[in-house]
Amino acid sequence: MAQRLATEYVNASLRLSEDQVSQFIHKVYDPHVRQRVKVLDNGGQVVVLEDDGGEEVHLPFDRRDGNYVCELSFRLEKPHLTNVMRLLFSTFKGSGMVTRIYNGFMMMYYYQEGRVRKIEEYSRDSHKLIYEHKDTVGELQRIYRNNDVELEIDLIHKSINALLDLRIVTQDSHEVGRIDGELRQHTRRLFVLEA
Repeated sequence: MAQRLATEYVNASLRLSEDQVSQFIHKVYDPHVRQRVKVLDNGGQVVVLEDDGGEEVHLPFDRRDGNYVCELSFRLEKPHLTNVMRLLFSTFKGSGMVTRIYNGFMMMYYYQEGRVRKIEEYSRDSHKLIYEHKDTVGELQRIYRNNDVELEIDLIHKSINALLDLRIVTQDSHEVGRIDGELRQHTRRLFVLEA
């Protein structure tokens, strides 16, 4: 198994309620990682996580609309702090890009509200899409609810009925030919729509 050299969080963001901030601070179970909280004058907080090796990350939470919002980019190299951040980021529905750097390649994870939406692998010579979330059920529901085809079929039926009524009363042979041409076009379109 490849040895991870570093983990980078790019444009990472967390949005927590006041209760969640307390849970966030107490969620660190790793005995190798210590946490402390600095309360700022504006009501914000900075959560500092530090591992035994001296690596630390400062997570500034600003108060916005009754929530605490943290937005930042940072790099971690030590495994204990990396694992704690991965757990916190997932548990508290973080969004952003997380790059795991290995010797010779990188894995890029795109998170949206704590869930991985896409994974890509980059090496010097190649790029591979490993995983991409597809909302298949949602897409099928949108297609099922889309009734544009039924509406067009209904309009064509009404137009055909009007053309047939007009054809019955029309005496001019040129007009009958034009009406027949329109009826043929409508018939072809119905065939395509109903197929």
